[in-house]
Amino acid sequence: MKIEVLYEGTPLLVESVGWSGDVTQAARKLDIAFINTVDGRTQARRIENGRELRFLLDGRELFRGGIFTHKIDDRGFMTATAYDDNTYLTRNYDTRKFVNMTASAIVRRLCADFGIAVGTIAETGYVIPKLILRNKSIWEMMTIALTYSRKQTGRRFFIFSREGRLHLSERKEAVVRWVLENRRNITSASYSQSIEDMRTQVKVIGGDPEKAPVIATAKDDALIRRFGIMQHLENVDPDMTRSQVEQRAKQLLAELGTIDDDARIDALGNPDVVAGAAVYVRESMTGITGAYYVSVDDHTFANGKHTMSVSLSATDDLPTLEVEEATK
Repeated sequence: MKIEVLYEGTPLLVESVGWSGDVTQAARKLDIAFINTVDGRTQARRIENGRELRFLLDGRELFRGGIFTHKIDDRGFMTATAYDDNTYLTRNYDTRKFVNMTASAIVRRLCADFGIAVGTIAETGYVIPKLILRNKSIWEMMTIALTYSRKQTGRRFFIFSREGRLHLSERKEAVVRWVLENRRNITSASYSQSIEDMRTQVKVIGGDPEKAPVIATAKDDALIRRFGIMQHLENVDPDMTRSQVEQRAKQLLAELGTIDDDARIDALGNPDVVAGAAVYVRESMTGITGAYYVSVDDHTFANGKHTMSVSLSATDDLPTLEVEEATK
């Protein structure tokens, strides 16, 4: 295993690297610790915020982004934290109105307006009639648009950064390529389940609530028999048709009528097991068996070893966000 961290193209003498991500966060993070002196009295290289770090594993680039914090002690031991360029999605706020635009068109517009380089932008398809977003970050605006589109179509899209460019891709059924199992690559594990956020029935109200409301209800009889009635209520754009309101109710029930589970695994490192990826797990004591999505990953490279801690979910927990005034 060969790890390299390049500062503006020049290798650093790194002692450890932490590389992490979360499906609910805009950017991935890189934490490095390194020796920045050759004589114990002066800095070997002046490190500046805003400068670029690249992290490579066996010649493969895993991270590219800018430094946001750094610290050095009197022995020349230095630490630095960098984020990939999607961090700028959370550091720019605005108020915007979008009319008859798809979520992918909104992503393109915002990137162009704020100087964010783009790569491949998948087409989301659904044309959103109107979004008015006040004092929101670019990340929040994109997430709201993707959430709105997903509720109508059921299609899931996610944003990520690769080689300094923002990409938007569709999350289709994940292909499981990696297996985590005890007595092989798992070092510790824990598992929990919860129905705190589950709903067994959904009611959606559109149209004119006083004169001509359009109401759609969807329910899961099997879940109701097991857990009782727990209803989610949502008011939607009054311009939505009845079929759109009914589709929204069905889609909401599909998303909310699930048992949340959380599995945490410490294991030998695999650079492809990152937030958004899918893995198959076999762990006998906790009973974690089957295919899971990685929701959070934290990789550590130190002392010639690569380890990782991951949080797993049976559902694809891509970020969602909505605001009451979004369509008013």
